[in-house]
Amino acid sequence: MKFKFEAKTKTGEKQTGLVNAANRDLAAAILQKNELFPIHIEEDVDNLAKKVFAKYYDRVTDKELVIFFRQLAILIEARVPIVVALTAIEEQTSGSFLKIIINEAIKDIEDGVTLSDALAKHKEVFSNLAINIVKAGEASGNLKKSVEYVADNIEKNYELTSKVKSAMTYPLIVLVVFFIIAFLVITLIIPKLTVMIKDLGADVPWYTRLLINTGDFMAVYWWAVLLMIAGIIGGIIYYLNTIDGRKEWDQIKLKLPVVGVMFRYVYITRFSENLAVLLAGGIPIIKSITIVSAVIGNTVYEELFLRTAENVKRGENMSDVLKRSSLIPPMVSHMIKIGEDSGQIDSVLGHITKFYGQEVELMAKNMSTLIEPILMIIIGTGVGLMAVGVLMPIYNIAGQIK
Repeated sequence: MKFKFEAKTKTGEKQTGLVNAANRDLAAAILQKNELFPIHIEEDVDNLAKKVFAKYYDRVTDKELVIFFRQLAILIEARVPIVVALTAIEEQTSGSFLKIIINEAIKDIEDGVTLSDALAKHKEVFSNLAINIVKAGEASGNLKKSVEYVADNIEKNYELTSKVKSAMTYPLIVLVVFFIIAFLVITLIIPKLTVMIKDLGADVPWYTRLLINTGDFMAVYWWAVLLMIAGIIGGIIYYLNTIDGRKEWDQIKLKLPVVGVMFRYVYITRFSENLAVLLAGGIPIIKSITIVSAVIGNTVYEELFLRTAENVKRGENMSDVLKRSSLIPPMVSHMIKIGEDSGQIDSVLGHITKFYGQEVELMAKNMSTLIEPILMIIIGTGVGLMAVGVLMPIYNIAGQIK
């Protein structure tokens, strides 16, 4: 951090400027070390505003984090001091927010803070999992291997998330386009198609009358409908960002047809992969399970793994706790049991990760094929309603005229 200071020299002259330090106390200590007696010290508001702006408009991506940890591992292996390594990485980093974070970490380390503690000050960028693995590496004297673990872990999680997003993108685009076209058809086309029906005053079924009234309403008040749709979407987004909304959505995701199973497999893969990394890094199992619960990405599974950690603390086996939950496939609990009995739980977790990771990849590839029938039913129903409700009465009236 940067602090503005006003201080006096030995001769009593006033001096102002900026000083880099982790906090006010360290800033004061640095000034005193340079034979300056601080009068006033405050955080540089301009620097703080720049950091806040960068945080929201130039967020650190998983790709940037992978590159950061990969470069750090290489420089550590080359026996480059941590401060020099971070300085080199900071100079070639393009992201402004990550640049600020690295710079603050450098200042903290120069003030005597460890790398893991310096990273822990920026939990909006570095996860608890990454911080704890780095801390374990510092304690064991194998920091390079721990940093590589972090890079591999972030990369695998990024690939897994990307596969799910790619699988969901196609059906989402199709549905959005369909509803946009439906909105335009009801607003612009249906009122023109139903002009003849209204002019002739012919008797029409109730569903045709409903379409006519809907088209007339949309032709005049389309802007109000758009505002209402925007309000509903905004309200849903706001609710999903609340604690209750997030919990409800996480439960719904697990119950969705087709994609619900894929989401379950994603969470199981994240659990096994992250837990294996933490255990391999020397983190105790109870702490590892607690850390993993926070990076699963689903509150339902988070609560399950927190309960698991509590029960393991009381002396139960992890496999026995997971076996009682319907959220965990029997194969997973059985394999973990084998790992517990053989003392190779991290190896078994690696096999679980591989199996369910492949299942997610296969389901992601076939997602368009699985969802296409549902999309066809939705689109076909919409087109059918328009054909039956508008076009059929028009043909009937035309036939009567002949």
